[in-house]
Amino acid sequence: MKRKVFRWIKMVVLAYCLIGIALYYLQDQILFHPEPLSKKYKYQFTEKHDEINIPINQTINLNVIRFSTSDPVPKGVVLYFHGNRKNIGWYAQYADNFTKNGYETWMLEYPGFGKSTGEFTEQGLYGYALQLYKLARTKYNPQHIIIYGKSLGTGIAAELASVRDCKYLILETPYYSMTSLAAHYFPVYPVNKMLHYHFPSNEFVKNVTAPIVIFHGTGDGVVPYSNSIKLKALLKPQDEYVTIDGGSHNSLNDYPLFHEKLDSLLK
Repeated sequence: MKRKVFRWIKMVVLAYCLIGIALYYLQDQILFHPEPLSKKYKYQFTEKHDEINIPINQTINLNVIRFSTSDPVPKGVVLYFHGNRKNIGWYAQYADNFTKNGYETWMLEYPGFGKSTGEFTEQGLYGYALQLYKLARTKYNPQHIIIYGKSLGTGIAAELASVRDCKYLILETPYYSMTSLAAHYFPVYPVNKMLHYHFPSNEFVKNVTAPIVIFHGTGDGVVPYSNSIKLKALLKPQDEYVTIDGGSHNSLNDYPLFHEKLDSLLK
């Protein structure tokens, strides 16, 4: 009997270690699902846009798509930081939320996604976001710049808004921190020591002076509502947390409440 118990204990410990090792070394493949594109690839967007590149060094090149508004004089620009999947070809469908309200929409492609190349690191992403902001500042004052993050991009957007002024910080389906989100899925592992990416949005929002608006759905199966709602306690009196009843991680754009609130901010 003791031998059987000991054997089961060894199997459980071995499985725990093997899964932990896999999580550590394969976390990039688990977290990120980019779709790279050839430099010669031509986007077929219906909205008017232009494509620019921001060369950081010999290996890092950031591809940016800038969607134009039909308004003769734009109200400003939305710096849009997208999620962990695909590329701008997928997220371009959301540009109209802003361009129809008179705002240009600039979408930054992360290294390894779309046509961007180079090293993908947490600190690198913060630096790339800052480069996009600096480019926007050559055309717009801070009160005409909106920083927007979706899913993965919420941590990047929150960090940028914590170090640079803007009109609004808008977060769609954010996490409290990447560490807390990982702990939700893998509670038996010391994820704070295992993760290569932490994105502590909870720390960043404390230093954001601009108004913050958060959108999250109660039916989110990727970033649980229970994880995101913890950010509400950190918000300033003028900030707002908008709950979309039944909304899932990628369906908030289908809800009238989402558009009503977003349009009211942009108008």
